Amino acid sequence: MNKRGVIMDYFETIEKRYSVRGYLDKPVEKEKLEKILKAGQIAPTGVNKQEFKIFVIDSKKNKKQLEKIYGVEWFSQAPIVLCVASKPSKCWTRPWDGKQIYDIDATIVMDHMILAATALGLGTCYVGAFRRNAAIKLLNLDDEYEPILFTPLGYIDAKPRETTRKPLEELVEYI
Repeated sequence: MNKRGVIMDYFETIEKRYSVRGYLDKPVEKEKLEKILKAGQIAPTGVNKQEFKIFVIDSKKNKKQLEKIYGVEWFSQAPIVLCVASKPSKCWTRPWDGKQIYDIDATIVMDHMILAATALGLGTCYVGAFRRNAAIKLLNLDDEYEPILFTPLGYIDAKPRETTRKPLEELVEYI
Protein backbone atom coordinates (compact mmCIF):
# COMPACT_ATOMS: atom_id res chain seq x y z
CA MET A 1 0.00 0.00 0.00
CA ASN A 2 1.14 3.52 -0.60
CA LYS A 3 1.25 6.33 1.97
CA ARG A 4 -2.45 7.07 1.45
CA GLY A 5 -3.39 3.49 2.38
CA VAL A 6 -4.44 2.81 -1.21
CA ILE A 7 -3.41 -0.25 -3.16
CA MET A 8 -0.65 0.79 -5.57
CA ASP A 9 -1.17 1.03 -9.29
CA TYR A 10 0.76 -1.39 -11.47
CA PHE A 11 3.69 0.85 -12.36
CA GLU A 12 4.11 2.04 -8.79
CA THR A 13 4.10 -1.61 -7.69
CA ILE A 14 6.81 -2.74 -10.10
CA GLU A 15 8.95 0.26 -9.20
CA LYS A 16 8.61 -0.39 -5.45
CA ARG A 17 9.23 -4.15 -5.55
CA TYR A 18 12.65 -5.30 -4.40
CA SER A 19 14.25 -8.41 -2.92
CA VAL A 20 13.53 -8.09 0.79
CA ARG A 21 16.09 -9.60 3.13
CA GLY A 22 14.58 -8.73 6.52
CA TYR A 23 11.10 -9.29 7.94
CA LEU A 24 9.15 -8.21 11.02
CA ASP A 25 7.72 -10.74 13.43
CA LYS A 26 4.19 -9.75 12.45
CA PRO A 27 1.58 -12.09 10.97
CA VAL A 28 0.21 -11.60 7.49
CA GLU A 29 -3.53 -11.00 7.54
CA LYS A 30 -5.64 -13.83 6.13
CA GLU A 31 -7.35 -11.42 3.71
CA LYS A 32 -4.01 -10.34 2.25
CA LEU A 33 -2.76 -13.91 1.95
CA GLU A 34 -5.95 -14.90 0.14
CA LYS A 35 -5.53 -12.03 -2.35
CA ILE A 36 -1.95 -13.11 -3.00
CA LEU A 37 -2.96 -16.75 -3.51
CA LYS A 38 -5.78 -15.61 -5.83
CA ALA A 39 -3.18 -13.74 -7.89
CA GLY A 40 -1.32 -17.04 -8.27
CA GLN A 41 -4.49 -18.89 -9.17
CA ILE A 42 -5.35 -16.52 -12.02
CA ALA A 43 -1.81 -16.43 -13.46
CA PRO A 44 -1.61 -17.61 -17.06
CA THR A 45 -0.04 -20.98 -17.79
CA GLY A 46 0.70 -22.77 -21.05
CA VAL A 47 -2.66 -23.67 -22.67
CA ASN A 48 -4.19 -22.98 -19.24
CA LYS A 49 -3.12 -26.37 -17.88
CA GLN A 50 -2.55 -24.98 -14.35
CA GLU A 51 -0.31 -27.89 -13.39
CA PHE A 52 1.15 -26.28 -10.29
CA LYS A 53 0.65 -26.25 -6.57
CA ILE A 54 1.24 -23.37 -4.17
CA PHE A 55 2.51 -24.32 -0.72
CA VAL A 56 1.93 -21.95 2.20
CA ILE A 57 4.56 -22.79 4.80
CA ASP A 58 4.32 -21.60 8.41
CA SER A 59 7.87 -20.44 9.14
CA LYS A 60 7.70 -20.85 12.91
CA LYS A 61 6.43 -24.43 12.72
CA ASN A 62 8.90 -25.36 9.98
CA LYS A 63 11.96 -23.23 10.85
CA LYS A 64 14.46 -26.12 11.02
CA GLN A 65 13.32 -27.59 7.70
CA LEU A 66 13.36 -24.16 6.03
CA GLU A 67 16.93 -23.62 7.24
CA LYS A 68 17.88 -26.85 5.46
CA ILE A 69 16.24 -25.61 2.25
CA TYR A 70 17.97 -22.22 2.24
CA GLY A 71 20.20 -21.44 5.17
CA VAL A 72 20.09 -17.64 5.42
CA GLU A 73 18.40 -16.05 8.44
CA TRP A 74 15.91 -13.86 6.59
CA PHE A 75 14.47 -16.78 4.58
CA SER A 76 12.64 -18.21 7.60
CA GLN A 77 12.27 -14.86 9.39
CA ALA A 78 9.04 -13.96 7.59
CA PRO A 79 5.92 -15.59 9.04
CA ILE A 80 5.17 -17.37 5.76
CA VAL A 81 7.24 -18.92 3.00
CA LEU A 82 5.53 -19.68 -0.29
CA CYS A 83 6.66 -22.33 -2.74
CA VAL A 84 5.44 -23.02 -6.25
CA ALA A 85 5.90 -26.57 -7.51
CA SER A 86 5.02 -27.85 -10.97
CA LYS A 87 4.17 -31.15 -12.60
CA PRO A 88 6.67 -31.25 -15.49
CA SER A 89 5.05 -34.22 -17.23
CA LYS A 90 1.61 -32.55 -17.23
CA CYS A 91 2.59 -29.03 -18.32
CA TRP A 92 2.43 -27.94 -21.92
CA THR A 93 5.39 -28.86 -24.09
CA ARG A 94 6.22 -27.12 -27.35
CA PRO A 95 5.64 -29.81 -29.98
CA TRP A 96 8.23 -28.53 -32.46
CA ASP A 97 11.24 -28.71 -30.12
CA GLY A 98 10.10 -30.53 -26.97
CA LYS A 99 10.69 -27.54 -24.65
CA GLN A 100 8.77 -28.13 -21.44
CA ILE A 101 7.52 -24.90 -19.89
CA TYR A 102 6.74 -26.05 -16.34
CA ASP A 103 9.40 -23.73 -14.94
CA ILE A 104 8.04 -20.79 -16.95
CA ASP A 105 4.49 -21.49 -15.70
CA ALA A 106 5.68 -21.64 -12.08
CA THR A 107 7.65 -18.41 -12.48
CA ILE A 108 4.61 -16.59 -13.84
CA VAL A 109 2.55 -17.84 -10.88
CA MET A 110 5.23 -16.70 -8.41
CA ASP A 111 5.59 -13.34 -10.15
CA HIS A 112 1.85 -12.69 -9.90
CA MET A 113 1.95 -13.45 -6.16
CA ILE A 114 5.07 -11.37 -5.55
CA LEU A 115 3.61 -8.35 -7.30
CA ALA A 116 0.33 -8.77 -5.42
CA ALA A 117 2.27 -8.91 -2.16
CA THR A 118 4.12 -5.71 -3.05
CA ALA A 119 0.85 -3.94 -3.89
CA LEU A 120 -0.46 -4.97 -0.47
CA GLY A 121 2.59 -3.59 1.38
CA LEU A 122 4.36 -6.92 1.94
CA GLY A 123 7.89 -8.01 1.10
CA THR A 124 9.18 -11.01 -0.84
CA CYS A 125 12.38 -12.34 -2.37
CA TYR A 126 12.68 -14.86 -5.22
CA VAL A 127 14.65 -17.88 -4.05
CA GLY A 128 15.71 -20.35 -6.71
CA ALA A 129 19.04 -21.33 -5.11
CA PHE A 130 17.52 -23.81 -2.67
CA ARG A 131 18.37 -27.37 -1.73
CA ARG A 132 15.99 -29.43 -3.82
CA ASN A 133 16.01 -32.61 -1.72
CA ALA A 134 15.29 -30.72 1.50
CA ALA A 135 12.41 -28.96 -0.27
CA ILE A 136 10.97 -32.24 -1.54
CA LYS A 137 11.15 -33.68 1.98
CA LEU A 138 9.42 -30.70 3.67
CA LEU A 139 6.70 -30.49 1.03
CA ASN A 140 6.30 -34.28 0.92
CA LEU A 141 6.40 -34.20 -2.87
CA ASP A 142 6.11 -37.32 -4.97
CA ASP A 143 7.99 -37.80 -8.24
CA GLU A 144 5.24 -35.98 -10.14
CA TYR A 145 6.06 -32.55 -8.64
CA GLU A 146 9.19 -30.42 -8.94
CA PRO A 147 9.78 -27.48 -6.55
CA ILE A 148 10.58 -24.41 -8.66
CA LEU A 149 10.66 -21.24 -6.53
CA PHE A 150 10.32 -20.07 -2.95
CA THR A 151 9.71 -16.67 -1.42
CA PRO A 152 9.43 -15.45 2.15
CA LEU A 153 6.29 -13.37 2.65
CA GLY A 154 5.92 -10.79 5.37
CA TYR A 155 6.16 -7.23 6.57
CA ILE A 156 9.41 -5.53 5.61
CA ASP A 157 12.22 -4.86 8.08
CA ALA A 158 15.01 -4.06 5.60
CA LYS A 159 15.97 -1.25 3.30
CA PRO A 160 16.38 -1.94 -0.42
CA ARG A 161 19.92 -2.57 -1.58
CA GLU A 162 21.32 -0.34 -4.29
CA THR A 163 20.86 -1.97 -7.66
CA THR A 164 21.56 -0.65 -11.09
CA ARG A 165 19.78 -1.39 -14.30
CA LYS A 166 21.28 -1.44 -17.74
CA PRO A 167 19.94 1.25 -20.04
CA LEU A 168 17.11 0.26 -22.37
CA GLU A 169 19.46 0.72 -25.33
CA GLU A 170 21.46 -2.29 -24.09
CA LEU A 171 18.41 -4.44 -23.45
CA VAL A 172 16.04 -3.69 -26.29
CA GLU A 173 16.44 -4.21 -30.02
CA TYR A 174 13.89 -3.10 -32.58
CA ILE A 175 13.89 -5.25 -35.71
